[in-house]
Amino acid sequence: MPMSDSYKKRLSDILPRIVDTFGTPFHIYDEKGIKDTCRRLNAAFKNIKGFREYFAVKALPNPSIMRIMKAEGFGFDCSSEPEIELSRRIGSKPEDIMFTSNNTSMSQFETAQANGGCILNLDDISLISKLTRIPEMICFRYNPGPRREGNKIIGNPVEAKYGVSHDQIVDAYGKSMGLGVKRFGIHTMLASNELNYEYMVETTRMLLDIVEMICRALPLTFEFINIGGGLGIPYTPDASPFDLDAMALETTELFRKFERRNGWAPKLYMESGRYITGPHGALVTSVINHKNIYRKYVGVDASMSALMRPGMYDAYHHIHIHGKDDSPILEKVDVVGALCENIDKFAVQRELPPTVEGDILVIHDTGAHGHAMGFNYNGHLRPKELLLKEDSSVELIRRAETTEDYFSTLKFEPALWP
Repeated sequence: MPMSDSYKKRLSDILPRIVDTFGTPFHIYDEKGIKDTCRRLNAAFKNIKGFREYFAVKALPNPSIMRIMKAEGFGFDCSSEPEIELSRRIGSKPEDIMFTSNNTSMSQFETAQANGGCILNLDDISLISKLTRIPEMICFRYNPGPRREGNKIIGNPVEAKYGVSHDQIVDAYGKSMGLGVKRFGIHTMLASNELNYEYMVETTRMLLDIVEMICRALPLTFEFINIGGGLGIPYTPDASPFDLDAMALETTELFRKFERRNGWAPKLYMESGRYITGPHGALVTSVINHKNIYRKYVGVDASMSALMRPGMYDAYHHIHIHGKDDSPILEKVDVVGALCENIDKFAVQRELPPTVEGDILVIHDTGAHGHAMGFNYNGHLRPKELLLKEDSSVELIRRAETTEDYFSTLKFEPALWP
């Protein structure tokens, strides 16, 4: 589904002036839309005591955006040392950071356990012995294997490199208790961009069942379950939005039943990324060329280095041309960048109004896994990031990369061995 009418109107009213001020290309994010989504998520799960969202930093690692979420009570799900550091730099406390890594290095553990530590979400039973110190709390990532099916993006759990197997999960917690760990959580992540809310409800049911199984085997209780992220957004115009209210209603009932059976219930954590910011970002780019050979091509000044999802996943991102929504004429075109790769396309055989050089294209739903997945192949540089604030002012929240940035890692003290 294209960006909200509210965001589109507020952006369209001032877009030419933004382009004149900052130049293209740029990603621009909607503060109002992000806040509204944060509040809607918190409200949906308000009847589950201790509910908390840990925003997946990998989706949009910008401190200005993260501060918005921090103010709404969110924590942060991190999977690398820089993401942990980014979360700490905006004032996050140890309980505000969930470190969900895989194939984890000793350096990563040292960073995660420094400065008061964070919530450790271990991806394998073997990692217990590699901790630099025994933490007060441990969480394990559970992989159900053939007991569940994943979806297209993450794939079959049996083939996934993530998580502790079903046969290992009780032993993992038993070993942790033997080392003196006192507090526990459990996590899973089985789907990405899932639009069927029932899948997420079943994931909650699965984790609550696993918690009961572990508690029958070991004398412990769980502080939280973390059902991961994966809540989807409707990228295509004909897709239905994720039914958050239905998910919240059925999930809340699962927790009520669990508490009636056991006399206690864990908290519910989530780590959505795309659902929070995806629809509230757009990549704005200008038309710079036209080419007519076997197909018609519209060349823009952004490339796949700014948004790789269409090329990497064959993903659809809706596009509108500023000021041409009511055009009665459409033509079938490929919208392309300048990267020396034939998959450097934002749209393939898409029907769009005719364009002229200088027209402004708005590529929707780039608020997650857009700038964050950028790269420098061909020496292409990642664009700037802007924030459309609630008062309709626009703030630069990341400058564009420069050629100096590209060459910065070639400036070093000479070293030679032997």
